[in-house]
Amino acid sequence: MACSGLFPCGIVAKNVALQHKKKLLNKGNVMFDFWIQFALVLTAILIGIRRGGVALGLIGGLGVAVLSFGFRVAPQEPPITVMLIILAVVTASATLQVAGGLDWLVQQAERLMRRHPQQITILAPLSTFLLTVCVGTGHAVYSLLPVIADVALKTRIRPERPMAISSVASQMGITASPVAAAVTTFLAMTAKTDAPVTLAQILMVTLPAGLIGVLAAAFWSMRRGLDLDKDPEFLARMKDPDFRATVEMSVTTLDKTLPKAARLSVVLFFSGILTIVALALYPSVLPLAKGKPIPMTTVVQLVMLAFGAFILFAADVKAAAIAKSEVFTAGMIAVVSIFGIAWMSDTFVKANETFLVDNIKAMVEYAPWTFALAMFAVSAFVKSQAATLTIMLPFGLALGLSPQLLLGLMPSCYAYFFFAFYPSDLAAINMDRSGTTRIGKYLLNHSFMIPGWIGVIVSTIVAYGLAQVYF
Repeated sequence: MACSGLFPCGIVAKNVALQHKKKLLNKGNVMFDFWIQFALVLTAILIGIRRGGVALGLIGGLGVAVLSFGFRVAPQEPPITVMLIILAVVTASATLQVAGGLDWLVQQAERLMRRHPQQITILAPLSTFLLTVCVGTGHAVYSLLPVIADVALKTRIRPERPMAISSVASQMGITASPVAAAVTTFLAMTAKTDAPVTLAQILMVTLPAGLIGVLAAAFWSMRRGLDLDKDPEFLARMKDPDFRATVEMSVTTLDKTLPKAARLSVVLFFSGILTIVALALYPSVLPLAKGKPIPMTTVVQLVMLAFGAFILFAADVKAAAIAKSEVFTAGMIAVVSIFGIAWMSDTFVKANETFLVDNIKAMVEYAPWTFALAMFAVSAFVKSQAATLTIMLPFGLALGLSPQLLLGLMPSCYAYFFFAFYPSDLAAINMDRSGTTRIGKYLLNHSFMIPGWIGVIVSTIVAYGLAQVYF
């Protein structure tokens, strides 16, 4: 506004100063609201983690209520598609478990390891990784851990070597499994973008990246610590007759009698997975909805439910037993957790999208790998890759990161080995009868730290490179 007789320079300057002051005040209010809401979201997550189980979902829902009624923020749509995919996959996986298919897979892995006991440090993590890839949950590892410890003890290989990396590998397999909650979450959330990622593209990146990361950590593990016959602490404990009896006892799954349809249930389950992959590669055969092939998020749901029904009939599985299985219980906890936490995080991100983009976008664009550090940090506390992705993907998309770039950073959403409080890590410690797999005196100097770092760093670097090549 130029100075004139009608608008003296003094009045113009005063108006400009008032407008500038108003802008600063508005900016200060926006920043204040952001940090208060951020503190609320972080507090809800931390309390949910401490409570465990479905508490993360319940407290996440409370966070949405506080954001909506306390800060007048419009709640976003709940992650219905993600929840339905997980529900369908978990139900089929639980049916497989009740039919004996999971135990059959464990027995095949044990036969392989007992056939080549000297290679246990390589074969064990590959087995746990591929088992998770096949069934979509890292909880399948519990049946294998005592077998891995037993094979190592029988060959006098330090059990810490295969045990620690096997626990880590079982969780690394989640981002490489077509039926894991983390993968289906990524698929569903990026389906809403202008450049959705297909299931085949996810597996092309995460499967080889995960395998290379696991092998890198396994090769490092082959030389860690002293062999048992040279470990003074272990040799001293072997003088105790009770300890010696514990070490020399035998543990196996091969003597377990399985249902007749166990192998058939595995064939049917894998047929379902292959059907999903085939339909992803050839979308032209899919039914049409509004002139377009039905989305893969819908395909995953209907195929897994259908093949779950095939297993139900073929193995004569009791429906009540499915609902009581370990896989079903763990899956339902994941559904409730994602329901609340994803709803809360998406509501927070949408309400503060402009602030986030203005303040963080330049840094992330300059160094995209910094977003991997953020995902790693969140995962260390949330202890769920699916939950980590539901929290962080809206952030990444709001910052302008492409789904393809986020796919390259996907392996970094596993970090709950960091504090070694995850059930598979604790199980590995308890099932290692030699006592070599452990949490150290200083809490963080535990058996899983270095294998975890190697596995995640290598797999993230490989995935990032593959994403750059493919896309």
